[in-house]
Amino acid sequence: MKPLSVEKVRTVVRSALAEDLGRGDVTTLATVPESAHAWAEIRPREAIVVAGLSLAEAAFREISPAVRVKRATADGRRAAAGEPLLVINGPARALLSAERVALNFLQRLCGIATLTAQFVAAVRGTRAKILDTRKTTPGWRWLEKYAVACGGGRNHRFGLFDMVLIKDNHLAVLKDKTPNAIVAAVRRARARYPKLKVEVEADTLEQVAQAVAAGADLVLLDNMSLPQLRRAVAQCKGRALTEASGGVTLRRVRALAQTGVDYISVGALTHSARAVDIGLDFRS
Repeated sequence: MKPLSVEKVRTVVRSALAEDLGRGDVTTLATVPESAHAWAEIRPREAIVVAGLSLAEAAFREISPAVRVKRATADGRRAAAGEPLLVINGPARALLSAERVALNFLQRLCGIATLTAQFVAAVRGTRAKILDTRKTTPGWRWLEKYAVACGGGRNHRFGLFDMVLIKDNHLAVLKDKTPNAIVAAVRRARARYPKLKVEVEADTLEQVAQAVAAGADLVLLDNMSLPQLRRAVAQCKGRALTEASGGVTLRRVRALAQTGVDYISVGALTHSARAVDIGLDFRS
């Protein structure tokens, strides 16, 4: 996984702090002396896969450059309940004011990484790789896709610009084209964007055959039954890669993988991951 951009981290953290602090942390300003110093540790209260440490670090440092943050682990690693992630010391006011923003980033991103790791483990031993989707929180896509990578998943296209993915609604617009909508769409995509990979969504085995014949690089097998998936994989073998999609859960993902598909895309990695339980505790 590529490290997060320092500038992008700083920008998103500053925005989050501004949202939370407003005109100032009135509780802390009223009750905690400016001279007070504190030590604290951030620890998960359950087993997790780590993601987003740089954002938590930046939250504290943006409040006060006097804060010192030491990493006890790294993004992409597993952490047991109670194992320290970060050790922080510095002005007590800074630690208190940055706490929630730091934890919000960690809880969300570690949740995505942890769920992704569960899907990756479920398909281990098969050829299938777990992919994310564009079903992300607006403005957070780069962070959430980073968390997927921390969990061992792979990033699908980042946006609408870096890969051609011809879906059912595109084909509906071209329904009257000859010899069929899929061939027409693939030809147009190749002509306009010859350097980009082309993927075609297929709901039926007939569409799979059309996509392969059109020369698609990948075929997205949408909401197909296990028997359909096995037949589709056989149709595509040696001619196009396959991606299973639609209603993927931890309970059924291994059965999908055992059909022989190359990829399984899981929207739930980013749109439904639970925020894991992580806390910051001051040392007495």
